Amino acid sequence: MKFSESWLRTWVNPTVSTQELIDQLTMAGLEVDAVESVAGEFSKVVVGEILEVEQHPDADKLRVCQVAGSPEGTKQVVCGAPNARVGIKIPFALVGASLPPGDDGKAFKIKKAKLRGVESMGMLCGETELQVGTDDSGLMELAADAPVGVDFREYLDLDDAIIDVDLTPNRSDCLSLKGLAREVGVLNKATVSAPDIKPVASTCDDTFPVSLQAGSACSRYVGRVIKGIDISKPSPQWLQERLRRSGLRSIDAVVDVTNYLLLELGQPMHAFDLAKLDSGIRVRMAEQGEKITLLDGQEIELKAETLIIADNSGPLAMAGIMGGESSSVSDKTQDIFLESAFFNPIAIAGKARSYGLHTDSSHRFERGVDYDGAQTAIERATQLLVDIVGGTPGPVVCEELADELPSARTVTLKKPRIQAGLGFAIPDEEVVDILTRLGLVLQSEIDNSWVFEVPSYRFDIAIEADLLEELARIYGYNQLPTTKMRIPAALPRLEESQLPEDRLARQLIARGYQEAITYSFIDPKLHKLFAGEQEHAAVELLNPISADMSTMRTSILPGLVDALRRNINRQQSRVRLFEKGLRFIPTANGLQQTQGLAGLIYGERDDATWTASKGGVDFYDIKGDLESLISLSGQTARFQAAKHPALHPGQCAEVFLAGESAGYVGALHPQLTKALDIKQNVFVFELDLDKIVAATIPSFKLLSKFPEVSRDLAILVDRDVTSVALMEEIQANAGDHLKNLKVFDVYSGEGIDPKRKSVAFNLTFQHPSRTLNEDEVNSPVAAIVERLEDKFDASLR
Repeated sequence: MKFSESWLRTWVNPTVSTQELIDQLTMAGLEVDAVESVAGEFSKVVVGEILEVEQHPDADKLRVCQVAGSPEGTKQVVCGAPNARVGIKIPFALVGASLPPGDDGKAFKIKKAKLRGVESMGMLCGETELQVGTDDSGLMELAADAPVGVDFREYLDLDDAIIDVDLTPNRSDCLSLKGLAREVGVLNKATVSAPDIKPVASTCDDTFPVSLQAGSACSRYVGRVIKGIDISKPSPQWLQERLRRSGLRSIDAVVDVTNYLLLELGQPMHAFDLAKLDSGIRVRMAEQGEKITLLDGQEIELKAETLIIADNSGPLAMAGIMGGESSSVSDKTQDIFLESAFFNPIAIAGKARSYGLHTDSSHRFERGVDYDGAQTAIERATQLLVDIVGGTPGPVVCEELADELPSARTVTLKKPRIQAGLGFAIPDEEVVDILTRLGLVLQSEIDNSWVFEVPSYRFDIAIEADLLEELARIYGYNQLPTTKMRIPAALPRLEESQLPEDRLARQLIARGYQEAITYSFIDPKLHKLFAGEQEHAAVELLNPISADMSTMRTSILPGLVDALRRNINRQQSRVRLFEKGLRFIPTANGLQQTQGLAGLIYGERDDATWTASKGGVDFYDIKGDLESLISLSGQTARFQAAKHPALHPGQCAEVFLAGESAGYVGALHPQLTKALDIKQNVFVFELDLDKIVAATIPSFKLLSKFPEVSRDLAILVDRDVTSVALMEEIQANAGDHLKNLKVFDVYSGEGIDPKRKSVAFNLTFQHPSRTLNEDEVNSPVAAIVERLEDKFDASLR
């Protein structure tokens, strides 16, 4: 929230500097994000008034103005602004004035000059030239009652600072000058001088009926008719300036006043054109498919769970979010209906974001607005409007559902809990002083404890620990004593059968990967691309951070591939990423959270050096990385051709560990890479982390002193027979003395039936206590060949 320091000091004015005030707010948990000056550095600029305007004799776009405001009398100034006209009051930079620096960083000095042969004694200024605003369309027009000749900085109180406070969601009470002043007053034990808000007596009998039909979503609605306003009257300069310094622009007096109350009291309000309302206000839930055109011109199709303000003709506003165009105040408005309501935060939370909206009103209502502040805001708004635009106010109408309003809350604070919770004792009188200055009411003091009633604007205080936090905040975190923590130094037990996860990370890093951390929430479109129709349905968030982060991931790969796209878009041509994290899979027994490990490789096989081999990565690069990773646990992986909706049908393998499926490895599906606009192949793997870290405990085995016997077998088989199937049969029929088995050649081409291939195996036999004879080796080899012939129609090459 942005606010003007000078405005805050009209409420509470402690004897501290701007920097000390900023430090106090930050240390109290109201972090200050930025501080900036209200205007640029300039001098010798006064309030001027244009008395005469003539066309420049030699320039169509220039005018010669006679301007009052200089101590030396009327001055002639040549001006090119389109809105220069007789009678307006503007900032007038006198000869010798210094204006804010331009792009070159140098201050701009005003001198006597001749423009197209006509003498000019000064400069008439716009907002951007003085750095007091962003409107560069012409001269800055001041109020009609601005005193001519007065220093411009003094007139608008420009020796001021704009403070931007970043509030946590629980501190909605500080989304107003009233709340911030209360905090500053408590921190400095200073008196807070709030505006004198008295009930405005009704001078007409007009009312407008209100009906509450949404239960607890809206339990209090305050309204008032004001007739005969003059909408053409502008807001006073002080009000426009306070809005501008809070980041809001002036629109018209009615809208300005409602915006002003939002900033001053934290109560969002809305004004309807009474002539555009039909019969009565109805606060109800929307009907599915109802439409409303908002003040910003958007047409919205409403959902059934959206709270709206309506009349007999249909929706008028999205409650707590934005008003509708059809009932808005315009330059023809004469009568208005002011509303000020309490909307349950739960009814408003997330609704604006679900429509792609975010407004100052929704920001406050979804965090909680004081349910006792609606009537005060109506009276304050009536005061200001009658003073600015006139009119005759009717009686205040307050409709409420007493049973649905929040009930008064009490919290008990035990005195010993202060010492136990904060580490030191605070005198009883100081505890009561701090909490009562924050607005809590001491109801009783019984059995070494206090009972406090929580004020209606503090939605965040519910339990004893909240009161301890308030005491620590106001007492001062930097004044809390420092004590050394005593923590038992027991080392965690590390099971040998469990491989530490950091070993996996170090292994991948050693092979050129970088660890990534991506969100657990992903775009539903991205989930559908990876999951296809056969995979798990994902959990949809009810209140997502944004529309593209509304689905809980069932796989780590979508986030990793999205990170790859970002790297590619930033000219990274060789990428290796991995991530460990949770996956969220709905099952019949509820949401299952599983730990996964995923990785990807993309681009060239090696970094670009004069010794590096050329060529892009392929399936066997990532398969080798995976085998290296799995070998850390002492397990042997088995890879079997498989299908996965996100992977290439011809380059996809299911990974088995200890006979159980542990995940997949392969190339991303070509349709997927095309949809994601990735030009080269991407190879990925994703495994169940708990299956990889299940390590085999090492055991000692005597090395044989006797020689190994090696045999090579080249087998001709059909092309669709896998090497894994052949190896399983060889191991099953090789007997007890087979020590090692590996594939050393695969060949298809000239000299072989096109429908068949040659697979060559090396078999190594060894006995632990003697030398094997020829029969002990030849016999299992013959059995192997016979078994392969029977099962796979194999033949020796």
